[in-house]
Amino acid sequence: MLTVNNVGLRYGDKKLFEDVSIKFLPGNCYGLIGANGAGKSTFLKVLSGELDSQSGNVHIGSGERLAVLRQDHFQYDEELVLNTVIMGHERLYKIMDEKNAIYMKEDFSDADGIRAAELEGEFAELDGWEAESDAAVLLNGLGISTDLHGKLMKDLTGGEKVKVLLAQALFGKPDILLLDEPTNHL
Repeated sequence: MLTVNNVGLRYGDKKLFEDVSIKFLPGNCYGLIGANGAGKSTFLKVLSGELDSQSGNVHIGSGERLAVLRQDHFQYDEELVLNTVIMGHERLYKIMDEKNAIYMKEDFSDADGIRAAELEGEFAELDGWEAESDAAVLLNGLGISTDLHGKLMKDLTGGEKVKVLLAQALFGKPDILLLDEPTNHL
């Protein structure tokens, strides 16, 4: 569940919204409609925690994970398609990255070994060993062929990028999914 209490945001003298209170209940789909420049994307950024409101608060249920399909289709251009999807589970991707950095060290210390063991435990709890195959299943289900999984995002068409970003948002089975201007490619 996602709860918004008395949220407000201004840019200078311009009030985008104030005293917004709403409860998004599980199992429902909601739409946010408004004119261009009205603050829809900004409101979604507040909901996702990417942007702080100036008043009020946003609360996500305990243990729930939120994912966002954003408008920026070029943010991951230098990343591999499969990695881009796995980045959708931020904690898992950070663990993978830190583990790789530790294992690449030439001067692996006892402290590194202890940290690696901690990371391996959390990695297993998050089903990290299945991450690449789960990402591949998502991509294939969205029509992104296996031969594209190892390519850079910049090598994909606009429609393919949107599908990869949707796979990223769906990766790890989030409890709450925010779609910022999904396109016809979906």
